[in-house]
Amino acid sequence: MKKVLTVVLSLIIGIGTFYLSINTTRSEEPNMYYQVYLDEELIGTIKNKDSLEKYIDSESEYYKKKYDVKKVYVPQGLEIKAVTTYNDKIKTEKEIYEILKKKRPFTIDGYQITIKKEDNKDNKKVYVLSEKVFRESLENVAKIFVGEDDYQKYKTNTQTEIKETGYTVDSISMEENMTIKKTKIPVEETIYTSVPVLTKMLLFGTTDEQKTYVVKEGDTISKVAFNNEISVLEFLISNPTFTNEKNLLFPGQEVVIGITNPQIKIKEVKHEVKDLVSAYKTEYQYDSNMYVGEEKVIQEGVEGLERINQDVTIVNGEITYVDPKSKEVIKPTTNKIVVKGDKKVSTVGNLKDWGWPTDSGWMISSEFAYRTNPITGGRELHDGIDIAGTGYGSNIYAANNGVVVTASYHYINGNYVIINHNNGYYTYYGHMSKILTKVGATVAKGQVIGLVGTTGYATGPHVHFSLTSGGPLHGGGTLLNPWTIYR
Repeated sequence: MKKVLTVVLSLIIGIGTFYLSINTTRSEEPNMYYQVYLDEELIGTIKNKDSLEKYIDSESEYYKKKYDVKKVYVPQGLEIKAVTTYNDKIKTEKEIYEILKKKRPFTIDGYQITIKKEDNKDNKKVYVLSEKVFRESLENVAKIFVGEDDYQKYKTNTQTEIKETGYTVDSISMEENMTIKKTKIPVEETIYTSVPVLTKMLLFGTTDEQKTYVVKEGDTISKVAFNNEISVLEFLISNPTFTNEKNLLFPGQEVVIGITNPQIKIKEVKHEVKDLVSAYKTEYQYDSNMYVGEEKVIQEGVEGLERINQDVTIVNGEITYVDPKSKEVIKPTTNKIVVKGDKKVSTVGNLKDWGWPTDSGWMISSEFAYRTNPITGGRELHDGIDIAGTGYGSNIYAANNGVVVTASYHYINGNYVIINHNNGYYTYYGHMSKILTKVGATVAKGQVIGLVGTTGYATGPHVHFSLTSGGPLHGGGTLLNPWTIYR
């Protein structure tokens, strides 16, 4: 009998415990609560949605002070859904806050700017608290590349009209497509609140400190730039107290060596009218009564003057296209006439008499210097000078007597010719629209060997002119600055 009573008592206690358990997890009436989801994963149920948001805001004083904002919001991907349930298992705001803090950063009001690249790869996202900071930074970058004086005159429509010579800025624009939208920014993102800091990032691609250099005796801006593998423009951007490359340096002076990596492209189109000295050419006459190597000048050359009218496209301070509009002769040239012995063309170039490889009206669109390649975007030593402005299809001339050793095509160099001058030097002529010579041909100084073009990697019509000694370009020759044979 006792055994039966014990079993009955155990059943009664078990049923009571089960009933009590039901009462602690379920209400007799349903309640309106809120389920909190992060990326569709349920992380808990709370009584009040507003209370959670207020708690998150009250616990975020650090970020309010850091970014000078009045409110901090829930993380991205958070969703709070109202639910009617009998379940009384809820979490406090503090418990939910601690879970969220470990999983995802909270957010603040701001703007996301997306800078879209041409290939839509590596699109850059920039976060700011106000549109004003971003727009002022863009304006700063434009002023740096265009020049503050030119920029202000263009914006205020106060440019001086061209009377005879001079230039006007026809347009200033950004080539990238950019979108800006108001958004909630995660507090752990890089958020720009300072115009100078954002300007630096847009110019250099980073806000890190750039390396420095201590000026030595005999240093010039161009020499310091070249020896540190940056362009003169990059030197001037990194050291804004200098206005041009002719400014003087002094020993012990510390300068910044900054390698630019612009995140945007500032495109400027200038209309220029300028007077350029046109060099005279040297004509050779041959006298069979004179020995080979003998020569005499029977007429001295006189330089002329030409008025050049052209449009120049400049992207981030680098000339990318020169469009010649017209050319007016103000003063004609008088060619120099030299009589030489024998009519045979020598295969040896005269070391003291080098000819210019293009027609008059030229301008240098890119010097022999370190730069960011306008086509590939990579850093490089530009191994020659780019001569533009004479127009597509204009003549390219041999700079001296010699023998053509290469007349070929390369996907980067386009149509190109290399001449061995048999005096230790080789010259190179690239991006031709047409080659007008062949390998093995003996050419005279001033002889047409091709036409200006845009073949290969070229932003506009020009000839890439390089000089080497001891061998051809990319064939064992020592690279030289082409200006050394003219100065």
